[in-house]
Amino acid sequence: MIFSKGKILWVDDEIELLRPHIIFLEERGYEITPVTNAEDALSLILENKYDLILLDEMLNGMDGLTALNKIKDINPFLPIIMITKSEEEMIMNEALGGRIADYLTKPVNPSQIQLSCKKILESKKIEGERISRDYTAEFMKISQALMSPLNWQEWVQIYVRLTDWEVELDEHPGLGLRQTLLDQKRDCNIEFGKFIEKNYRHWIVNDDRPVLSKDIVSRYVVPLLEQQKRIFFIIIDNMRADQWRSMESLLHPYYDISKEYYYSILPTATPYSRNSIFSGMYPGDIEKHFKEFWTSGSEDESSHNRYEDALMKEQLKRLNIEIKPEFKYLKILDMKHARNATKNIASYSRLQLVALVVNFVDFLAHSRSDSQVLREIAPDEAAYRSLTKSWFEHSEIFKILKKLSELGNTVILTSDHGSIRSMRGVKVLGDRETSTNLRYKYGKNIKCDSKHAINIQNPEEYRLPARSMNTNYLIAKEDFYFVYPTDYHHYLNYYKDSFQHGGVSLEEMILPVIKLEPK
Repeated sequence: MIFSKGKILWVDDEIELLRPHIIFLEERGYEITPVTNAEDALSLILENKYDLILLDEMLNGMDGLTALNKIKDINPFLPIIMITKSEEEMIMNEALGGRIADYLTKPVNPSQIQLSCKKILESKKIEGERISRDYTAEFMKISQALMSPLNWQEWVQIYVRLTDWEVELDEHPGLGLRQTLLDQKRDCNIEFGKFIEKNYRHWIVNDDRPVLSKDIVSRYVVPLLEQQKRIFFIIIDNMRADQWRSMESLLHPYYDISKEYYYSILPTATPYSRNSIFSGMYPGDIEKHFKEFWTSGSEDESSHNRYEDALMKEQLKRLNIEIKPEFKYLKILDMKHARNATKNIASYSRLQLVALVVNFVDFLAHSRSDSQVLREIAPDEAAYRSLTKSWFEHSEIFKILKKLSELGNTVILTSDHGSIRSMRGVKVLGDRETSTNLRYKYGKNIKCDSKHAINIQNPEEYRLPARSMNTNYLIAKEDFYFVYPTDYHHYLNYYKDSFQHGGVSLEEMILPVIKLEPK
């Protein structure tokens, strides 16, 4: 028995003349039901299930376009190939508008019809086979690469490839490859943790290194200011590379997009990484020059990130960049801030530099930890990407970007750090003064299993704030998160499968820097 590739209803008042075409398609696995008029076709559609309709435009009795409307009333999702004697613009518009899946101009040959049927009925299967084949080859390449020492550029390439595959597999969940990809990403993060532990201290005292958080303004913003361009510098807090990939297509109609990648400093957390971006300094250097920064034990937005405006001004001054009038700093924390920014965007666009911080993605990650509803909406990383894209598509920031394209502003858009889906807990010992963060901690004599974290005994080696005598840091690797022994199992379960940041992982450290030039 030949496996059917699809059931096709062919409607043509000269169907007998098409008998060779029908035989050709049947020999290639399609089931063809021929009919000579639209009225009979509609009756058959009501009684039977078809995968595709081949519909002649010029039928005796009810014509093809009238039949098209009636078929769509019965089943709006049934694909229709219209066969016409002339390439009328109306037929092309129907195809472009999605009312018909394709159209063919008479005379048609069997191969043309087969190709059109194959495109509609088998494209998912063919594409799935291609993806499975290509990913298998990619899997082997990445696995082989992990067996050799990698430099920072090669780690970027691996992460970009993994991210591209994640986004592509989102469109083909039935292939069963997602878990394989997640397992491979975990293997990559094991080796990446070793790589960072070995190389990070060298990076922060040498020029032979990747672009780090402190370099973002001098590397990407200042050259555009020197060209007298009007710049919007946008930081979307906690946006990962895969989240950007899911949003990027929405901006293609408005901008020419170019992209590079940089490494977040450690810890990959807002008080450190974002202050480093705005200051052009490592956190330890900020401590030396701005003593007030690290006097509070709190790590929230209202404490350590309330000086970003001043830090940016100081950095521009150090870089001998004079802006008149002064650059504008905006932070979008809620809908009220977002709407105010949108309302005033025309006036802001006339300034040479506007720095804009958007906190929604970070808010989403933290809220998911506490909300059962959000966990159900975004149960995995694919859904988390989808949720981020949905937010962006309907957000004020998207409206702002579309308007900036009209107004001619260049945009540099990036993130201060990413996040990782934390799946494994590790016990940590510390006193009451130890910080509460789940992916990094600082305090006096804090300890955990060295396999799961980088133990920084001397903060100055990592250009981190010393805070006080005997302060050390723990920075989690892979997908681990810290849990105290007290009530261990409760908190182990509470924070499992939450998106956290502050540690060492590809998702947290390797981040896009996007340049958007208006079309």
